This record gives sequence, C-alpha cells and structure tokens, in this order.
Amino acid sequence: MTTETCVRFAEVGRLQLGERDVPRPGPGEVRVAPLAVGICGTDARILEGAYGARPGTILGHEIAGLVAELGPGVDGLAEGDHVSIEPHLYCGTCRYCRLGWEHLCPSKRAFGVHLDGGMAGSVVVPARLAYRVPAGVDPVVACMAEPVGCGIHGMDRLQPMSGLPLCIIGSGPAGLMLLALARLTGVGPIVVLEPDAARREAALLGGADHVLDPTDEGWRDAAMAATGGHGFDQLIEAAGSPTGLATAIDLAARHARILVYGVAHPDAVTPVRANDIYARELTILGAALNPYTHARAVELVGHLGLERLAPGRYPLPAVEDAFAAQRERRHLKVVIMPNG
Repeated sequence: MTTETCVRFAEVGRLQLGERDVPRPGPGEVRVAPLAVGICGTDARILEGAYGARPGTILGHEIAGLVAELGPGVDGLAEGDHVSIEPHLYCGTCRYCRLGWEHLCPSKRAFGVHLDGGMAGSVVVPARLAYRVPAGVDPVVACMAEPVGCGIHGMDRLQPMSGLPLCIIGSGPAGLMLLALARLTGVGPIVVLEPDAARREAALLGGADHVLDPTDEGWRDAAMAATGGHGFDQLIEAAGSPTGLATAIDLAARHARILVYGVAHPDAVTPVRANDIYARELTILGAALNPYTHARAVELVGHLGLERLAPGRYPLPAVEDAFAAQRERRHLKVVIMPNG
C-alpha cells in the first residue's frame, strides 16, 4: 500500500513526523489532498497541553485542498475540485444538537484534534464537510475559511450596529479577520488595541480608523476620545488575554455588547466588578466554533483581503519550525503546505 508523510501530536510539547498508509474513503466520504493547512492558537494550545487532544492524532483543522478520491455514493463533488473543510462532527442526538446548537455538543469531535486532520498527504472526511471554493481563491486564503466562519458566528452573536464605534482588542490573525468582517457592517470608528508594532501596521492596512498601543501612556484617553467620551457600544476581545475582558468592560459605553472571542488559557481568570455590568446594563457574549457558517465563510474568504496577512508557508517536514514561527510571531499567519 502507498504511504504518505504526516504530523502527529505525540505528547505535550512534542510533534512526531512519520509515515502512514494512505487512507481510503468509505461510503459518503471523500479523500482530500491538503494544499494549505493553517496553524492557529488552538494548535499551539494543544502542543503546550492546555487544550485536550488525543495523542497520536494528525493535527490540522484549517484545511483547503483538492478532492483526490470519492467514496461510494458521493455526488455533488468531483476529483480535482478545490474545497475547504468544515472540521467538526457532532452526535446529532444530544440536547444541544436537537436544539440547533450543535457546536455546543459535549460529544463533538474535530478533525485535527480528536480525529486525524490535514497535516498529512491526505485527509478523509464526510463529503458533506467539503465545500467547493470559488474559482481563483488561493488555497492559502481558502484554508482561512474555518476561522472566518468562526468570526462570522462571532459577528452574528455581537449583532454590530452600523454608525456606532467598535473596539477590537488584539490584531493577531483572529482580530484581523474580525476587523475585515466588521468593515462590511458599517460600524465606526473602529479602534484596535495591539501592543505589537507589525500587527498594528496590519490593522491600519486592514481598515482600522485608529490603532493604539495599550502599553503607551494616554492610550485610554485616545480610545475614549474616538467615541466622543461615551465609550464603545460594541467591543471584541480577540487576544485571548486574561486582562482583555476587564479592558473591554472599562471601555464600554452604557448598554454596550462585549464579545469574548479570543481563546484564553483555560485556567486564566479575569477580575470583574459585577456592579459595572449591572449599572451599565452590559451584555457579555461568548462565541465558539462555526455553527452553520462555513458556507458563508467560503463565499466571503476571497473578498476580505486576507492575502495581506502574507502567510509564512512551510513544507510538511518543516513543521517544527512552522510551530516555532507561530509561537515567535514571525508572520501574521503560518500555513503548512502538505502537498507543495
């Protein structure tokens, strides 16, 4: 049988590059040859042991590639189709699935976390999870459809109002994608808080009206001045920072809505004064995964200017260096290219 290279999560702090037999799709499945697989904060959390994953699992859940083989009974796709993968499976029978909240399913499994993902020569998924990518979209951009889908869900939760100011805390890849989505809604001015100079520059290029360094003296006064002194009516914590939520509450206007979007360490605790939430009638929202948004993300991903992220591209054998690049912030986005 033919073999292929793959990258497995061996244990906390260790990846394993090896070989495996090329998998074959079963009924209703397709085998996809990944062209681009994004590395995100979830992958980093898995490697550091803060996010549970099954040891031995092939990593990679932000996947774009070519359909390489159809399993029995698959129609609507053809070999050679460019696709993006929606990487989650749900039980379909629990309370949350039956209420339409599949992404909150306690038995959910994700390709690249619990099931073998895209950091290999191929990945086998149910055909219903493979979405055709519009012609002309670079696979390196198309692999970002998964996080864009998460961002769309976050914006759906936030329900931003046009003509009112928005603050985004953090302009890493997630913050920049949310910035691109926010520009489509007519909110403004958009103020981004980011301590990293390269990421501040990316936020300006991405259309932020003001970008502030929260380590600078006077940044808070400048942020509040952009709102006429009222505070922000809508805020997004996109950094996963333990202090991000507290910052958002501090900057919030009365009746503001705050979206907690960044993936914080599970043990991180933020001190919050309950009276601030009560007295100003604040709404605090979470947003997890991408329920029923992947189709919209695939249509939007090529129109958000995400090529500006200039992703660092790494071949599969250089996976250790790719994870180091993500950790060291050498690029705004890091992508593995399993098939060149």
